[in-house]
Amino acid sequence: MHSKLPRIGTTIFTVMSQMAKDFGAINLSQGFPGFDADPKLLELVAHFTTKGFNQYAPMSGIPELREIMAEKTMRCYGFLPDPVEEITIVSGATEAIFCAITAVVDPGDEVILLEPAYDSYEPAVILSGGIPIHVDLKPGEFSIDWEKVRHAVNFKTKALVINTPHNPSGYVWTEEDLKQLASLVRDRDIYVISDEVYEHITFDGRTHFSLVGHEELREKTFVCGSFGKTFHVTGWKIGYCIAPKDLMAEFRKVHQFVTFSTVTPIQYALAEYLKDAAHYEGVSSFYEKKRDFFFEGLKKTGLEIIPAQGSFFQMAYFGHLSKISDRELAERMTQQLKVACIPVSSFYHDKQDPKFIRFCFAKEEDELEEALNRLQGLSKIL
Repeated sequence: MHSKLPRIGTTIFTVMSQMAKDFGAINLSQGFPGFDADPKLLELVAHFTTKGFNQYAPMSGIPELREIMAEKTMRCYGFLPDPVEEITIVSGATEAIFCAITAVVDPGDEVILLEPAYDSYEPAVILSGGIPIHVDLKPGEFSIDWEKVRHAVNFKTKALVINTPHNPSGYVWTEEDLKQLASLVRDRDIYVISDEVYEHITFDGRTHFSLVGHEELREKTFVCGSFGKTFHVTGWKIGYCIAPKDLMAEFRKVHQFVTFSTVTPIQYALAEYLKDAAHYEGVSSFYEKKRDFFFEGLKKTGLEIIPAQGSFFQMAYFGHLSKISDRELAERMTQQLKVACIPVSSFYHDKQDPKFIRFCFAKEEDELEEALNRLQGLSKIL
C-alpha cells in the first residue's frame, strides 16, 4: 500500500531504549524520569479513582483543572486565559502539537521547523499536506539564526514550530528571541506552535519566557505543555494547550476526533495538586542539581560539553575524539560501555551528523554515578 510517511520508521527513542534493554545498559536515551512522582499526587489519583471519577471527562477537560491552569498561567506569565474557551486538556503534549498543526496547516502550506527538532513535528506537517522547511540552529549553543529564519519565510509560510527549553540542546529562548519572532510574524498570516513541555526546568537563574506571556505573540500561538514532564509522570500522557478562542475552536475540532477526552481521575488529581504552587516552582532547582552532578562527571570523559540551559537533557560533542558517526558511537556505548544515549543526527530530517550525542539526566544520582563511571572508558571504544 501507499505510505503517507514513507521516510518514517520506528523512532530512535524506541530503538535505543530496546537496545539498552537487550544489552543491560543504563538507559540515558529516552526522556523519562528514573524516579516516581510525589506520593501526594499518587494519593490524589488513588482517591479520585476509588471515589468513582472514572467516566469520560468533558472534551475540553474538567472545569476544575482548566480553572487552576488559568490561575497558574497568570501567576507564572502574567496573563489570564479564559478557562472555558482558551484552555484544553489533552492526552500529552504530542497530541497538542499534532492537533495544532492539523488545525491550521492546509495542503501546500509551508511550516518552518528549527533543527535539530523533536521528531513528531515533521510527520504532523506531512500528514496535513504541509511542506516542512528546515532551518538549522547555530552549532554549539544551538541558538536561533534569525537571519536564516527570515530568509525561509515567504508567502507560502503558514506556521512555525518552536521549542523552549529546547530538546535536544537545552537552549532557553531569550526576550530577544521573542522580539525577533514577533517582528517576523507581525502583519503576516503566520501561526506559531510553541512546544514548552520543559517550561519549569531552567537553570542558572534563567527565566522561561512563555509565548502566552507575550501580548503580541499569544494572539497567533498555540502553547503546548506537559504535566507529565513537570511532575515526573510521562506515562500518564497528559498535557494542555492554551490558545486564543478562535484558534482553540479549530484545535478542538481536531482534538475531539483524536482522543476526545483525557483520563478523568488524573485530571481531578492534578487540579487539586496544582493549588500548591510549590509543586511546580521547585522543579528547576531539583533538576539543576542533577544537571550539575552529571555535567561535572561528563567533563572527565573527554567529551566537550556546554552546560544545558534547561530541560533534562545534556548534549556532548565528540568530533574531536573520533570521526565515526554518532549512531555508531551510540550503539558502541550501549553494547560495550552499557550506557545508552541518543545520536543527535536523529533530530535532523537529512540525518546530518554534527557529532553530538544526547543524554537524559532525569535519573537517581546513584544511576547517574554508575553511568559516569562506565563512560570513563569512552576512549577505549573509539
